[in-house]
Amino acid sequence: MTEVTLKKQRPKHLALNEIRLPLPGKVSILHRVSGSGLFLMLPVLLALFGASVGSPESYAVFREFVGNIFVKLLLVGLLWAYLHHFCAGIRFLLLDVHVGVDKESAVKSARLVLIVSLTLTALLVAKLW
Repeated sequence: MTEVTLKKQRPKHLALNEIRLPLPGKVSILHRVSGSGLFLMLPVLLALFGASVGSPESYAVFREFVGNIFVKLLLVGLLWAYLHHFCAGIRFLLLDVHVGVDKESAVKSARLVLIVSLTLTALLVAKLW
């Protein structure tokens, strides 16, 4: 018998722009990105909190710093990251106990996570801005 070896045609590089993830995959990646962003911004958030409760003078500096439009946009992004991470975390906890693991339920829950996190972000930004 002759042995036939088939060589697999594997890609030499991973083209991230060509990958088409389903919605649950995108929510999963956003969950990881939001968690990383929150972790990396933790020193900045702690410094802002310290400035806001330290003294009346440090609170004035805090108000001036947070009044900058770029800082406000950064804080809006962090607010969305927190809300998305929270909502997606609840979704993943439910998936861990086998609730909504079929394809249709997974897509619906992923869509719900995006809608709820964006809606809550918009409501809180409208209230706080």
